[in-house]
Amino acid sequence: MLSAKDITIQFGERYLFNEVSFTVGAHDRIGLVGSNGAGKTTLLKILAGISHADSGNINKARYVTVGYLPQEGIASSGRTLYKEVESAFEDVILVREELEEAQRRMEELDPSTPDFMDTLEVFGELQLKLQELDAFRMKSKIEQVLSGLGFSQDDFERQTEEFSGGWQMRIEMAKLLLKEPSVLLLDEPTNHLDIESLQWLDEKLQGYNGAVVLVSHDRAFLDSITKKTWSLALGKLDEYSGNFTFYEKERAARREQQLNAFRNQQQQIKQTEQFIERFRYKATKARQVQSRIRQLEKIEQIEIEDEEEEIHFHFPQARQSGSIVVEFKDIRKSYGTKHVFSGLNYTIERGDRIAVVGVNGAGKSTFVRMLAGVEPYDSGEISTGYNVAPSYFAQHQAEELDLSSDVLGIVDSVATGDIRTKLRTILGAFLFRGDDVFKRVAVLSGGEKSRLALAKMLLQPANLLIMDEPTNHLDMRSKKVLQEALQEYEGTFVIVSHDRAFLDPIVNKVAEFSHGGVRTFTGNVSDYLFRKKQELVGDGTPLSRKSETRRQGDIEKANVEIPAKERRRLEAEKRNVLSKRLKPLRDELKKIELEISKMEGRRKEIEVMMADPEFYRRGEDAKNVSIEYKELESGLENKYFRWGELTEEIDSISASS
Repeated sequence: MLSAKDITIQFGERYLFNEVSFTVGAHDRIGLVGSNGAGKTTLLKILAGISHADSGNINKARYVTVGYLPQEGIASSGRTLYKEVESAFEDVILVREELEEAQRRMEELDPSTPDFMDTLEVFGELQLKLQELDAFRMKSKIEQVLSGLGFSQDDFERQTEEFSGGWQMRIEMAKLLLKEPSVLLLDEPTNHLDIESLQWLDEKLQGYNGAVVLVSHDRAFLDSITKKTWSLALGKLDEYSGNFTFYEKERAARREQQLNAFRNQQQQIKQTEQFIERFRYKATKARQVQSRIRQLEKIEQIEIEDEEEEIHFHFPQARQSGSIVVEFKDIRKSYGTKHVFSGLNYTIERGDRIAVVGVNGAGKSTFVRMLAGVEPYDSGEISTGYNVAPSYFAQHQAEELDLSSDVLGIVDSVATGDIRTKLRTILGAFLFRGDDVFKRVAVLSGGEKSRLALAKMLLQPANLLIMDEPTNHLDMRSKKVLQEALQEYEGTFVIVSHDRAFLDPIVNKVAEFSHGGVRTFTGNVSDYLFRKKQELVGDGTPLSRKSETRRQGDIEKANVEIPAKERRRLEAEKRNVLSKRLKPLRDELKKIELEISKMEGRRKEIEVMMADPEFYRRGEDAKNVSIEYKELESGLENKYFRWGELTEEIDSISASS
């Protein structure tokens, strides 16, 4: 459907892309991954026709359309939200205008004239065309997509310029989804979505009637949607036939093979060089020496991508707080006529690790700003416990950095103790590498300032961390560094985020904000989502908050009444049952992964054979090998499908336990 042939972009001696070739199939779900600077966004722009390569070609069928969602920089104005999104149906709008013009003309013409009959015929054809375009469902489609992306009915008639940057990106996404291009290119689409909109988009993309190429640092989102992974590194694009988790495992295996090949090649080169050096000036060996020199020149040296240094970050030690960290009592907060909280009561205890979730506009950011003491409230009381030392991060804090300072100076001004000797390493974890640490804050991009503000916040001793979307501008490696540090952190933290893979290992409570209140769920975000599904009764109506509260009270009461020894026994039994259910599935998964590895190895061997022009002169032998190749392709498809089924089943059983 769409293909690239020998795409090349070169900067001096460095290749961003070196003769990169690939194909996008009609229903492909592709995750595009690689370190920062590997060229992911550039590749999407080339596919979208916005940027151009130094050489190479992009080929697509005439009927293929391409839609591109950039990370940022979209701004709509001059129309209402509904009218802006409606513009996605340009063909429908054009036919409707022609239909209205035909109707006006018919009103002016004499019904007995030939002109009237001709116009009537055109009118009928236009009506038929509208029917073919499914125009009569246009309104319901628009409302469904806008609602799924978090817009309310009241937003439909608002002017688009009233919406912030994150909502502007949602407007652009709504238009793209309604246009339904053949190939959908999405660059970090999850950055500005809440967890409900993210779930909706996940389901929408899974059923999308076209191809999707996706750049994202949300591994749970990638795993859910993608069936294939493209990895960019060293100017090359490597393809993996699975989602991000499959890619990580397979990449490790391929790297090990590559390292072995590299070591063997280096040994061969060393031996050849030693032979040349030893016999260079010996006349009887001159022919052999020249042969070895030519042999060396022809060797295509294997390149190994540098493994990024493992970085481990530990929060500075802070004094322990009291058992009650912060308490909200009957908090009321409004913005004009909009009531955000009407009598909010909430207690944060020492050791709480809380994920704050909920639809946009439900009060999540207002809650954390009040918690941090930077947002006033109308009435009620917020009391802070004994010895509490808070630290707060939000995106706007990036604008409060000292513009005259450099990156290293910003973190050095707050760091204390031994950690000052590791500042450059820590900055590397937040994507400031080499001379980047000497950049002036004034020249940094918005994303760079945000990462620097986060690094500054984390270097200050605190026993209460308050973070509003801390992972928005982090790559997967940086998120892993932050995640590991938070796992070891001994204090209390509250995080607003929609990144389930980031949150799941580190939180023990989920605070769900909905209009007018908050509910607390024990466990991580996957536990919360599972229980939300269980809350839906036959007609799709959520259970009442009262019954949920009562059920929680029963569970807590039961936990108190069961003796500790008996509870441990029950938990051990539960683990044993879970292990018995999972073992055969994991055994089959391991077996399939081994079979996939062997089959892919054989496929690679055949592809090397088939690349040789002499191969096709081998008659019956070539025919048999070609048949084997087709059987391998078919067999691998079945193996990949079964691998996906097993992975989902294991994840489902683990999440429900």
